[in-house]
Amino acid sequence: MTSRRLLKAGEAIREVVSMAILTELRDPRVQHVTVLGVEVMPDMREAKVFISVLGTPVQQKTVLRGLQNSAGFLQAKIADRIETRYTPKLTFVGDEGVKKSLAVSQILEQIAAEKKAKSVDSSAAEVATTEVNSVDVDPADINPKSVIIDSETPGTQNSSTAIPSTAIPSVAIPTGEQDHSDRDAFSEERSND
Repeated sequence: MTSRRLLKAGEAIREVVSMAILTELRDPRVQHVTVLGVEVMPDMREAKVFISVLGTPVQQKTVLRGLQNSAGFLQAKIADRIETRYTPKLTFVGDEGVKKSLAVSQILEQIAAEKKAKSVDSSAAEVATTEVNSVDVDPADINPKSVIIDSETPGTQNSSTAIPSTAIPSVAIPTGEQDHSDRDAFSEERSND
């Protein structure tokens, strides 16, 4: 048999088994079962049915035992619905892929939370540093007659202003006098028109 035909047979068996478990199987041990896939051997005499069970490991073992006891019933359902020379003997295998993927996703979530916590801590430190090192000054308020605080010489005082040089970088602070030369030039242009 070609691999494509085996895949189609496996998919057909998966559909029959999952519907039979869901609707026709009355074993109380078989609950919360998901049929994930079926692997059919090349001679079509055996098939592994991969299942996932919600619950504790004890419940998973109980479900696997119940499915192995119901294998004959499920094989009869396969024989009724799928016409093949041989009806495959079913073997049920618990698939740990879902369980492992949940564990991996939890680990990834923990890593993401740790990175977020580190970035929040570093951004808080960065904001604190920025607040200490920055002063908001409107460029329109700066004029040539402003007092300049020199950050290169620590502890210097210019025009009775004592600010530590480590707290503020070189920034021009207006003294209150304003240069109105731009406004006067604009007024002259309007009067000439």
